[in-house]
Amino acid sequence: MPASDIGIDLGTRNSLVYTTAKGVVLSEPSVVVYDKNTERIRAIGEEARQMAGHLNSNMEIIWPIRQGTIVDYVVMEKMLKFFISKAMGRRAFRKPRITVCVPSGITEIERKAVEEATYQSGARHVYLAKAPIASAIGAGIDILKPFGNMIVDIGAGTTDVAVLSIGGIVVQNTIKVAGDQFSQAIMRYVREKHSLFIGEDTAESMKLRIGTASSQADPRTMEIKGRNVITGLPKVTVLSSEEMRIAMKEPLSQIVEAIQSVLEKTPPELAADIVSRGIVLTGGGALLHGMDTLIEEETGVNTMTAQDAKTAAVVGTGKYAEVMAKIEG
Repeated sequence: MPASDIGIDLGTRNSLVYTTAKGVVLSEPSVVVYDKNTERIRAIGEEARQMAGHLNSNMEIIWPIRQGTIVDYVVMEKMLKFFISKAMGRRAFRKPRITVCVPSGITEIERKAVEEATYQSGARHVYLAKAPIASAIGAGIDILKPFGNMIVDIGAGTTDVAVLSIGGIVVQNTIKVAGDQFSQAIMRYVREKHSLFIGEDTAESMKLRIGTASSQADPRTMEIKGRNVITGLPKVTVLSSEEMRIAMKEPLSQIVEAIQSVLEKTPPELAADIVSRGIVLTGGGALLHGMDTLIEEETGVNTMTAQDAKTAAVVGTGKYAEVMAKIEG
């Protein structure tokens, strides 16, 4: 039996691993706890996230990928090796083909670093799949056909917008605005309008529970606890979904602008395909309530969210080698 292909989506916030034999086998935070005294890594992934709030002064939290860019190659390599070995287990008799999902704006230096780290992790062959292509495959789009397809992949650190046809990218735009910027915008809004300091975890849960991109949303409210900016004492306040929309207006506008700029550069025949086929959203950021409604309102193009938006990129990454072999074949 051939060895299972492995796909890895190394995300700014979370990393996922998919195998063609078992599907998604791992989903863990892209974070590491480093011990400065021993100069060793103490924990990776979920274990590191759980330690994050309880560290002593000798330890530091490292997120090796920021806004889709590798900022610490050494830590990224160790984290990648850890995730691959955890996903493969001990039963790997044969080295697998491994594909890593990368932002479409990746530099040559970053490409080499990711390839090298993946080979070091025990790969037989290494492929790098650009995020829009991987996401389109994972969303069930047949990217090999001569039709224009538009994919918008909204992750935690970056949003990739691309028009695809015959297995390649025709027009693309990558911006460093995505889910993390939504959370930061909420934190800023709550501080400025309600004089309240809240943490990232609170902002994240607000985004999930009452966050919305569209003014058409049903009004919802949520009670939040934080620290009063002026007195420094604990404070409780209630926020509405409409306030969330106002808070996130700036990053949402930047994503809409990125989509519009790609549509403007799209050749007429492919633009006609997109009008009839629609825009497909993937990534965790696509799950923000009303995101598809907002994009449809602003572009005039029918917009839908992929069924498994959060895992589309990693599933497509795992199937990438097989799909690309059809082009070469």
